[in-house]
Amino acid sequence: MTDQKGKLSPLLKQATGVTAAKGEGAYIIDPEGRRYLDFTSGIGVTSTGHCHPKVVEAAQKQVATMIHAQATTVMNPRLPELAEKLGELTPDPLNAFFFSNAGTEAVEGAIRLVRQATERPNIIVFHGGFHGRTMGSLSLTTSSVGLRAGVSPMMSGVVVAPFPHAFHYGWSEEEATDFCLRELDRIFVTYSAPKETAAMFIEPVQGEGGYVPANTRFMQGLRERCDKHGIMLVFDEVQAGFGRSGKFWAHDHFDVTPDAILIAKGLASGFPISALAASEETMAKGWPGSQGGTYGGNAISAAAAIATIDVIREEGLVENAERMGKRLRSNLESLKKDYPDMADIRGMGLMLGVEMRRGDAPDGERAGNILKECEKRGLLMLRCGPYQEIVRWLPPLIVNQEQIDEATRIFEEALNATA
Repeated sequence: MTDQKGKLSPLLKQATGVTAAKGEGAYIIDPEGRRYLDFTSGIGVTSTGHCHPKVVEAAQKQVATMIHAQATTVMNPRLPELAEKLGELTPDPLNAFFFSNAGTEAVEGAIRLVRQATERPNIIVFHGGFHGRTMGSLSLTTSSVGLRAGVSPMMSGVVVAPFPHAFHYGWSEEEATDFCLRELDRIFVTYSAPKETAAMFIEPVQGEGGYVPANTRFMQGLRERCDKHGIMLVFDEVQAGFGRSGKFWAHDHFDVTPDAILIAKGLASGFPISALAASEETMAKGWPGSQGGTYGGNAISAAAAIATIDVIREEGLVENAERMGKRLRSNLESLKKDYPDMADIRGMGLMLGVEMRRGDAPDGERAGNILKECEKRGLLMLRCGPYQEIVRWLPPLIVNQEQIDEATRIFEEALNATA
């Protein structure tokens, strides 16, 4: 034993200088009592706001009853209850759920499932996608080279296809979609034969890659190719799902049904839980022992998730996300007329990004300075994108019009302060 005191890893960098002593609705409160409007939502996690009373009550009740009922040892009654509620929300025939702790674990479970169910090795992902930080999910991630740096080689069998990011290419949406579908077909004859392709993994709205939505023709094109070749289509709804896009699932915007959905972040208002959803028939094709984990589907997290679903339904938070998302986009579009460095505004619902540019170049430095100025004025936001050039708007689903307007007012002040 020594007198040495432990410290946090120096690799854990905070995006803000704020210490959160308390959370309350759409606000974080520091130890001195200063209130910050939280438009980070813990990276899209606190969907019902900080410490929603019904979520707190459900968690407290569960803590006093059973904290850890290990899911592959004994049955935790909250898990089948949560599965039943989720089954009412997922599209037919996705009625079976594997619960784990984080989005990256759900992705890992999906990698195992698609390979075992199809008996094929390869997975197609899309440029700019983020699927997690553990080695399998990291191998599917192409949103930023920094995430993969220094840990190669990645998992084999992963093929990267282009995503229809029209603004990036400088094309129309139609031109970008034509190009991406053409290149996908080319992959089948040059890199991964359909009979060796297990699945495609895609975010309906890319998150860390820059808040870039897909489009209906592209998503339906993926569905057609998957159906033709017996390939599974997996939608990563970890960030964009659970009401954030203004519909319950982001893929609902595109009228496409996946073979599996990855769920996390907004599922339990801040408690760690994630899920892989697929049909019971597909789940049964996985091999024994391929799904498990010590803490997966923790009883407290499951109770919080059940309460979160109830709150989202009872308070109409999906509809609120649609309304407030329109209000926010309208505010930002009005600002853009006077601030040309706001080169692009994109996203869906309460998942919007503003791309900052200086001339033709992405301006991550300006975006970072804007966030610092917003923090000084009581607004917390984050960046994303390959150059960290995207100011992202990610308020809780409970946000109201007054808070939206206050945030955009502060953002305009920050634009002026960093000009």
